[in-house]
Amino acid sequence: MNRGTKSWILYASLLVLFWGVWGAFSSEPNSRYDYPNEMIYIIWAFTMLIPAYFALRGNTFDRRPIAAVYGLIAGLTGAGGQLLLFHALANGPAYLIFPLVSLSPVVTVVLAMALLRERINRLALVGVVAALAAIVLLSIPSGTDDSNAHGPWLLMAVLVCVAWGVQAFCMRKAAVVGVNDATTFGWMTISGLLLVPVAFVMMGDFPSGAPWQAPALTAVTQVLNAVGALFLVMAFSRGKATVVAPVTNALAPVLTIVLSLAVYRTLPNVWGTLGIVLALAGSTLMVYSDEKSGENSVAPGAADEGADLSPALPKS
Repeated sequence: MNRGTKSWILYASLLVLFWGVWGAFSSEPNSRYDYPNEMIYIIWAFTMLIPAYFALRGNTFDRRPIAAVYGLIAGLTGAGGQLLLFHALANGPAYLIFPLVSLSPVVTVVLAMALLRERINRLALVGVVAALAAIVLLSIPSGTDDSNAHGPWLLMAVLVCVAWGVQAFCMRKAAVVGVNDATTFGWMTISGLLLVPVAFVMMGDFPSGAPWQAPALTAVTQVLNAVGALFLVMAFSRGKATVVAPVTNALAPVLTIVLSLAVYRTLPNVWGTLGIVLALAGSTLMVYSDEKSGENSVAPGAADEGADLSPALPKS
């Protein structure tokens, strides 16, 4: 296993940990204190400044237009998807939403094959088909005990899936053309802050009556989300999109589902369960088949060894 492959696995593993825990508890401020989703987004946008500070420290900000284009697209699709995800979680079951959103690697794989010329073998193709079948199964209503199975959350979750698939592609594309991790994440942070006024307009009134626990809990959970986003950028600059996307978008929900079932004690219906299994199996097949190729896929935009960000993160 080469050095580049080891590094993407490290950052992908850290991402799974951070996003897995975040996914399980991200809806707590809304469910416990009725804290507005838009306010959760606003706090998240500002927590992005924490990992952005450590990412940009000691690194050169790439001022090329191509860096801005891919950084802004990655940021706006990610932040816009984040707004949609908050609304979806407020109206639908997390144990179905996250597996559906986890299918965004299908979008990334298609874009990477068409525009980055990344190859995909038969085993990976089976994984893509399994993932698409999972989308259908996850959309089947369970009956009288799950009345919100076809609510507006389903369309929002699909849109989040597409947006995050495009976002992942843009992260990899930025690294391929030589944009460093710090610059891409910097533009993503700027994009998130640009949508803060939109969140304010959507929210209407400021939640002045919320207890202090609401913003505090939101800040804690959203820091996990923000740091995970930085790990996502770092993983994509060191691994192929067709490998990193399934790992980072599918395996994190595994931890989320386990934590959600343990904490909330809610079980998915039979179709939802089968859909979850297919989603995870499909993503695993894509990862396994691409890993078998043994290709070194470290992009020019991967941070230099001297600018490695990992030692700085625990300080945040």
